[in-house]
Amino acid sequence: MIPAKEEMYAALEERHGAEIQKRFAAASVAVCGLGGLGSNVAIHLARAGIGRLHLIDFDTVDITNLNRQQYFPDQLGEYKSQALKDTLQRLAPYCDITSQTVRLDEENIPKLLEPYDVIAECFDNAEQKAMLVNSVLELFPRKYLVAASGMAGLGSANDIVTRKLGRNFWICGDGSSDVADGMGLISARVAVCAAHQANMILRITAGIYEP
Repeated sequence: MIPAKEEMYAALEERHGAEIQKRFAAASVAVCGLGGLGSNVAIHLARAGIGRLHLIDFDTVDITNLNRQQYFPDQLGEYKSQALKDTLQRLAPYCDITSQTVRLDEENIPKLLEPYDVIAECFDNAEQKAMLVNSVLELFPRKYLVAASGMAGLGSANDIVTRKLGRNFWICGDGSSDVADGMGLISARVAVCAAHQANMILRITAGIYEP
């Protein structure tokens, strides 16, 4: 049996405090890219009680995703936007979750991202990352943007940090590692970077703006 909304909210309040939980519940976050970063970020935010989540990705779940992304073997072939929404609705049944199966570009970003307080850049393609970051900084200078760069291989997890690069812009990662350099993306290190992103988003929501 699913607990009542009031019961789940009270449990979160007990852990986070009433004022912080009120801020979490009032927040809205767009997660752009639902791979190893985005699927983990979304789960952390849903578990924390973020009020509104918008999931955006154009891709489907592939067997090569299962080593680090939050999908199940029986979801192979499904659109990531729907598969992750299904999972999050089980984890956080009272979170307002919407999803879109679409590739973000310079034309649709203004409409798709305008309603959200915080934007999480979670792409795995350098060109897409740059396009999204540049578009958000230009179009929405007052929105909060948390991006990622550098999480490949088996380097120390301690090399992954959160840095503030602008008034409303943070980037998480080691800033250097790349799949092209050798070993690819490993679940644990990707998850560390995603946790940095989610933690910074929660800090922003709580009114804490330093990394």
